[in-house]
Amino acid sequence: MAHTDHRTMRRALRREIAGTIGVLTDDHDFRAMRRYRSFAFDDHTTYLRQLEAVLQDRAAQGDHTTLALFDPEDYAAYCADTGLDPEAPTSRTRFTAELAATGPTIPYDGRPLAVLLPVLVDEAVRQATWEYATTLLTRLGPCPTCGEDIGRAAFTRASDLLVRILDTAPPGERHLVCTVAGPPDTLVSVLHGDQDAHGATRLDEAEALEFTSVLALGLATRSPGGLVIRVSATGTADRVYGWRLRGGALEPLTASEVFDAYCTDVESGDLISPEPGVDYREPPALGEESTAPGHRH
Repeated sequence: MAHTDHRTMRRALRREIAGTIGVLTDDHDFRAMRRYRSFAFDDHTTYLRQLEAVLQDRAAQGDHTTLALFDPEDYAAYCADTGLDPEAPTSRTRFTAELAATGPTIPYDGRPLAVLLPVLVDEAVRQATWEYATTLLTRLGPCPTCGEDIGRAAFTRASDLLVRILDTAPPGERHLVCTVAGPPDTLVSVLHGDQDAHGATRLDEAEALEFTSVLALGLATRSPGGLVIRVSATGTADRVYGWRLRGGALEPLTASEVFDAYCTDVESGDLISPEPGVDYREPPALGEESTAPGHRH
């Protein structure tokens, strides 16, 4: 009986795969989908296990599958807007096709879903952060003094600063974190980079775009925040340094300020033991910005 149930569940999943499958990554979203009688699953763990089996079968047959984040609230709104029956599996297939075209996706590459789903969630958060930051930059409009688009000018400044931060960083893998305080929300963006054999820094294009947009928003709105970089290289201590965002500019943090930031629990404010093998230092000089001071809106 259990074998028959598993076959039935896998057939139900296959009906909703058209190269892309929308995944319910957490139990909350899974419970929301159980309102639909046509949704054939009662347990989130079983759902993920059967989904993984289907993905493995498709991969063994040479079929490529893309994973997308399935949001039940967005699905309900999509069905209401399009007049589709949310109970119909074909409606979920059409919604998933829309996700493949517009939403965050990752390819199924054979790794366990326990590994891939956090990557998918991170991708969704990154895209949402980029869209939010871009929307706020667009709303800033033109400078009342010179008429220049404030958001575009800030993005250009942020791009230039990021290039100079990477150019002046020591050799090794780079891990950058930019934080911009709200209101209404605090945005956090992470950027990873490593160097190839010729010393060039390799970045994920989507990560770099989101990171630059968040930094640009902090510059344009003169919001408080910070940017910290950690460089790791074989045979040397990790080097950590950074800047605070203040008044639409980056100000270097002292070595002790970086140390204090890394040795303070973000949630409680309590002191924590310093991490061994880490060198906290002042940042290198970035040089003068090419943008004229009068254009720092």
